[in-house]
Amino acid sequence: MSFHPRMPYGEGWHKSDRQLPEEGPPFAYSDENRRRFEDIAAHYPPEQRKSAILAALYIAQEQQGYVSRHVIRHVAQVIGCTPADVEDVVTYYVMFFTKPVGTYVLQVCRTLSCALNGAERVTDEICKHLHVRPGETDATGTFTVQEFECLGACDRAPVVMINNEHWQEHQRPEDIPRFLEDLRRRGLSALSGCHLVPAGEREPR
Repeated sequence: MSFHPRMPYGEGWHKSDRQLPEEGPPFAYSDENRRRFEDIAAHYPPEQRKSAILAALYIAQEQQGYVSRHVIRHVAQVIGCTPADVEDVVTYYVMFFTKPVGTYVLQVCRTLSCALNGAERVTDEICKHLHVRPGETDATGTFTVQEFECLGACDRAPVVMINNEHWQEHQRPEDIPRFLEDLRRRGLSALSGCHLVPAGEREPR
């Protein structure tokens, strides 16, 4: 007789649903990007070089378009840490893409203010017109659709962030066809931008 609970040690009981980044093509920083990284890393003491890990990943993603396992191994080697250390950062932050994405990554905020103002319908309209589901890239390789948590622009809801940097505020579901077409045709200049950026600092439209 035992007081220990019976544990279900059957097949799949301890299976992890952790998804590794894609292996991807061989990767190494270009000479220019390696210099960019070393300039940033020089701001930290040598023993704290790992503090530049976010910058290292941003530069790598800018070069390749996403963070693959080859990227993770290369960044770990350059910084002087383990690939597991780098993977922890990649899988924690949503701004790193672990598989190829489109030219424009449409990141629709779905937190309370945006949700109350129709963010779900914005996502639905984007997906309907592109024939994708959230997390997928359209057949042309132009758009990837993602749902994001709070983007910090609650007074301009619903908000869409593009490529981790650019903004489309007050996005209405009924305007999605025009929004997508303008983005295809005019690129980032088609976006409304962020109202918190002083007008003089915005890119000309």
